[in-house]
Amino acid sequence: MGSAGLARLHGLFAAYKPPGLKWEHLRDIVELQLLKGLNAGKRPAPEQRVRFLLGPLEGSEEKELTLTATSVPTLRDHLLVRGPAFTSLKVGVGHRLDAQASGVLVLGVGHGRSLLTDMYNAHLTKDYTVRGLLGKATDDFCEDGRLVEKTTFDHVTREKLDRILALIQGSHQKALVKYSNLDLQTQEAYEMAVRGLIRPMSKSPMLITGIRCLHFAPPEFLLEVQCMHETQKQLRRLVHEIGLELKTTAVCSQVRRTRDGFFTLDDALLRTQWDLHSIQDAIQMAAPRVAAELEKSLRPQLGTQQLPGPGQHWDSEESRSALKGQAADGAVGG
Repeated sequence: MGSAGLARLHGLFAAYKPPGLKWEHLRDIVELQLLKGLNAGKRPAPEQRVRFLLGPLEGSEEKELTLTATSVPTLRDHLLVRGPAFTSLKVGVGHRLDAQASGVLVLGVGHGRSLLTDMYNAHLTKDYTVRGLLGKATDDFCEDGRLVEKTTFDHVTREKLDRILALIQGSHQKALVKYSNLDLQTQEAYEMAVRGLIRPMSKSPMLITGIRCLHFAPPEFLLEVQCMHETQKQLRRLVHEIGLELKTTAVCSQVRRTRDGFFTLDDALLRTQWDLHSIQDAIQMAAPRVAAELEKSLRPQLGTQQLPGPGQHWDSEESRSALKGQAADGAVGG
């Protein structure tokens, strides 16, 4: 397994982070499982060396001793001498999730860690399902936080909620155009808008590109939020602010990421799949899509710069350095 197994680990994959587990612990578990799998492979046969061993001379009645050339294995590669072949492995984490949130968490192994930077520079949107509870407010906007206030919510209807969500989406779309630094009168801006590629060229406040109600059964409601540059705490605060706009209060009972860029729940490995072979297969399956999607997303920023195609290697030093240089220029220019 050894080197051959390590060669198939360069790239990105997604894991499903359950609620209550910190992202640091998830990364450590994955790293430990990968090392365990790499070290479980069969070691090559030990090298042989010739040694002259002292022994009785065959056929001699006087028990004479003689030196006999004998092939014996060397001990320098023995497990008890050298220890495990792999002792450390760098695993990078993309857009993080706090301990209470769950969902898709993208990780990069080996050269894949540089692709996490490319994902960040692409400013891709993420999808969340956010569950809210009407009628109370807490100090941290979570259902299990310290209770601050209780209110009535009988007057809240689905129509009122949808109206508030439409206003929120409209205001954030205006902010999206502002932070994209694009002149909407140009052909370039029009073409990017048609392709859905208008996004900030640098860091910005949380921007919501889409929000709708999936389920409404007071006091519970479920929202689908498409956004970028968010934190899970900001999404919980959003639920609180929606409650205030509805002349009541609301807390967030669940934040679940269902998509991070081009990785969805279908791509996310469950905890029982955090092993070497499953992660290798996930990385190899995702590699063509990762290359294609990053090319499509970064092309408006890179101009004529060509990104590695699905059949090319991302670990080429020349292509990576060119990509990073152009991406940095695009961010400064924006």
